[in-house]
Amino acid sequence: MSGQSLLAPGEISPVRSVPGNVRRPEYVGKPGPTPYTGPEVQDSDTVERMRVAGRIAAQAMEEAARHIAPGVTTDELDRVAHEFMIDHGAYPSTLGYRGFPKSLCTSVNEVICHGIPDSTVLRDGDIVNLDVTAYINGVHGDNNATYLCGDVDEESRLLVERTRESLSRAVKAVRPGRQINVIGRVIESYAKRFGYGVVRDFTGHGINTSFHSGLIVPHYDSPHATTVMQPGMTFTIEPMLTLGTHEYDMWDDGWTVLTKDRKRTAQFEHTLVVTETGADILTLP
Repeated sequence: MSGQSLLAPGEISPVRSVPGNVRRPEYVGKPGPTPYTGPEVQDSDTVERMRVAGRIAAQAMEEAARHIAPGVTTDELDRVAHEFMIDHGAYPSTLGYRGFPKSLCTSVNEVICHGIPDSTVLRDGDIVNLDVTAYINGVHGDNNATYLCGDVDEESRLLVERTRESLSRAVKAVRPGRQINVIGRVIESYAKRFGYGVVRDFTGHGINTSFHSGLIVPHYDSPHATTVMQPGMTFTIEPMLTLGTHEYDMWDDGWTVLTKDRKRTAQFEHTLVVTETGADILTLP
């Protein structure tokens, strides 16, 4: 694996402004969101609005990813995604969610998820996950992907490729009438072929008018994930695979989650809707 030194927290820049004409989610300025009490199955109008939000999120992530290069800060990636979403009339869902100070998550190397963009400078050989969620027309669209920065070692490159493949296999496993634990079963069985860890404590989730509806989508074969998938259900699948343990530590910022053994980790995510025959991905650019 790459001999890169481990990450340390950087300096966080001031909160970026959002024009007053961009609609905010209800949780902005509050300690947390109002608990969601609506259905997990959405009507066609909500799904189509989510498709718009998902497309903006996917495009914002692609735009930020174009700036990934040695010498670029993760804060600069946040600026690019923030401005893209604002320019398209969308609010960055993470900004102000439970106090999160930025418009996307940037998780580098050993960071599993929820890394805060800051003055950290990307280095040749890093891998970096961008997690972007857009809110527009009252709904959210959430996606993420892991990108290579410069010349990345083979072990890390394969981890990224295989994590992407685990998401693809999980999406193909979605069928109405199946329990939601089939998703984690597919991911875990694939990851085990390569000796990868599968993060258990951070999961996929229901999403709609709520950023996190309360529905849990584990990425391992959980006997408790017995919810039966139905047409119209909307949720994310976002496997996090590691080169070592699935156990984690957290920085004092209360957000940044790192592998306990500080080995590298990758993640990919789509928002999708269950159809009559499978799944329709809503986060396509």
